[in-house]
Amino acid sequence: MTSATRTGEWSIQDLAKAAGTTSRTLRHYGQLGLLPPSRIGANGYRYYDQNSLVRLQRILLLRELGLGLPAIAEVLAGQQGTTTALRAHLELLRQEQDRIRRQIESVTTTLHKTERGEQLMAAEVFDGFDHTQYKDEVIERWGKDAYESGDRWWRSLSEADKKAHQQTHIDIAADYGRARAAGRTPDSDEVQAIAQRHRDWLGDGWQLTAEAFIGLGEMYVADPRFRKNYDLHGEGTAEFVRDAMKVYAENRLR
Repeated sequence: MTSATRTGEWSIQDLAKAAGTTSRTLRHYGQLGLLPPSRIGANGYRYYDQNSLVRLQRILLLRELGLGLPAIAEVLAGQQGTTTALRAHLELLRQEQDRIRRQIESVTTTLHKTERGEQLMAAEVFDGFDHTQYKDEVIERWGKDAYESGDRWWRSLSEADKKAHQQTHIDIAADYGRARAAGRTPDSDEVQAIAQRHRDWLGDGWQLTAEAFIGLGEMYVADPRFRKNYDLHGEGTAEFVRDAMKVYAENRLR
């Protein structure tokens, strides 16, 4: 572990290095009230004492166990015991296990029928692919109305429309990657045209504000589930997409 200062404190950089995380993550935890600095120096730097180290250790442990930040906040505040939180998470894991099992069965059925030249059934092909897994996150970030509006729109689509919608996003992600590889900048006309398509794609089921569009771009970078969809087209593409979305939002959505 990086050594502390003479006063038994760690700077945010030293603490992040010791914990194997980033200063940005620690600032985010601070903004959420999970890990406030023990003091802020006259220079504006954040410092953390030994109690902060113990608190961060607990946060990282709970994250490793799969708890979300809201649940961790409740545990740390004493509003929910660790055991209760873990039971709730275990139930979510079991639901995810069932969903993955259904996906495996769905893909296996599709493979076997394709090999035999048999007719595919939509219900079999898409079993286990459920957009509602992100319900709580959408509501937490953008409100219940945003989720319900998007959910109604998604359910109104035919299976063919759903597949076309998903393919559109795949194409947009690939175009971002190609533009980045070609040396285009996030604020270039070419990339902003892709951002326009991205906004239109999202806007099919969601009335976007500038803040929501920017926040979504940040989530693409912070959440590995979304990052991989973009970094598949070259490492760093997620950040490129985030920057392009921010430029677009500030110029077109405000």
